[in-house]
Amino acid sequence: MIHTTQPLAERIRPETLDQYRGQNHLVGNKGILRKMLDSENISSFILWGPPGVGKTTLAKIIAKQLNRHFHTLSAVSSGVKDVRAVIAKAEKQKVFYTPSPILFIDEIHRFSKSQQDSLLGAVEMGTVVLIGATTENPSFEIISPLLSRCQVYVLNPLEHKDLEDLLDYAVATDTALKTKSISFQEKDALLKFAGGDARKLLNMLELVINAQQEEEISITNEMVLRELQENPSLYDKDGEQHYDIASALIKSIRGSDPDAAVYWLARMIEGGEDPKFIARRLVISASEDIGLANPNALLLATSCFQAVTQVGMPESRIILSETALYLASSPKSNAAYLAIGKAQALVRETGNLPVPMHLRNAPTQLMQEMGYKKGYQYPHDFPGNFVNQQYLPDSIRQHRIYQPQTTPAEVTIMERLSYWWKRKYR
Repeated sequence: MIHTTQPLAERIRPETLDQYRGQNHLVGNKGILRKMLDSENISSFILWGPPGVGKTTLAKIIAKQLNRHFHTLSAVSSGVKDVRAVIAKAEKQKVFYTPSPILFIDEIHRFSKSQQDSLLGAVEMGTVVLIGATTENPSFEIISPLLSRCQVYVLNPLEHKDLEDLLDYAVATDTALKTKSISFQEKDALLKFAGGDARKLLNMLELVINAQQEEEISITNEMVLRELQENPSLYDKDGEQHYDIASALIKSIRGSDPDAAVYWLARMIEGGEDPKFIARRLVISASEDIGLANPNALLLATSCFQAVTQVGMPESRIILSETALYLASSPKSNAAYLAIGKAQALVRETGNLPVPMHLRNAPTQLMQEMGYKKGYQYPHDFPGNFVNQQYLPDSIRQHRIYQPQTTPAEVTIMERLSYWWKRKYR
């Protein structure tokens, strides 16, 4: 086993753009960040991309190449007080005609509104150049005033060629790995489970190497798979296993197995999955797999998402568990899922059919004279708040799209539709 205090990913972290791998659209010869560095004129921006693609590394390289003071905060552990302390320090460092220090905030999407508000003045006045890193869509997670002061640059998962080069570079240059003779008989498994994540790739490589007793190691797919199976804590939050386990959770809910659902939920939680990602999947399942068989499922799942956003871990695990168990135990219907699919297929087949005249809006006198809205019957003027009139375009007026299923709740819906629409719903 190789003994070292730093993980491999940290030991071989790139220090220059020439050593940096991937993101050629940003740091290649014509990349916008490369041009910024060459001009030494840099403005605040946010790096948006999945884990392990070089957001933190890129920020450090920029600060080093520009010879700027570099302050870093983690949104997980820092509050408004920490932000203000860093800004105060930056104000002291910035004297006349000197470039602004760089403030790097990792996981900036985890900052609350008040924490983000505390950055506005410093970014606006140029006290600091803000570089934020996020795995979440900035449009949803970053307040508009701060987002308007920053450019957003998207980082992509690393391609296989970049990952292969990184493997070769690691075994050839890392001081600890060079104590052994390491070669690659196969790389497919490492590349597959890395999922475009350089840090994940290097963690797996180090795990596989440390598990071998020999001085000469030839890495194979079988060797990688064996070590990953024996180390379930290596949950892949962003590669294939991430989607496999999320899929297992949803299929267990769809299959009405609460034991399996809460097991796969626990796997995701133990692996460090973002609780908001899990909650989003539960919201989708509530509509796709339960739907009108139990409309309360969507209400609970939506409340779950709101709650985990406000509460955070570790307490959110209880909220997620309650929701997953409720969904798995609920009656199932995919009628809403099938209906929208059928409707979209019909739209693609028939094109932009005209809206019947009596359903059109008529905000002007001319439109009223042209017959817009003419003949429309207001349902609330009729007994039971229903009147039998046409709502679909003429050419598809007889099409059935929604088909209620046989759950008790949908049987009631079917009875109501049959009473209203007679022969159409039978």
